[in-house]
Amino acid sequence: MRSEYDFSDGVRGKHYRAYRRGHQVKIYKDDGRISVQNFKLEEGAVFLEPDIQPYFPNSDAVNEALRGLIALIPKREKQAA
Repeated sequence: MRSEYDFSDGVRGKHYRAYRRGHQVKIYKDDGRISVQNFKLEEGAVFLEPDIQPYFPNSDAVNEALRGLIALIPKREKQAA
């Protein structure tokens, strides 16, 4: 980053709750037009809370941890109806 960009007061995760709900970006064109783009999370996308993120550097780490937990869940036999 260039030295003129000062992120020392930045707060990690400041907007994550709003981002989860979806967000809109407006792009103001030189000719006065406004382009609007709406963004929503893709199906299956998951957000980690800020206090959890340091433990999972990437999606592989999350999946590995979840598979380990799933292996601990006892399998239930189907019950007759």
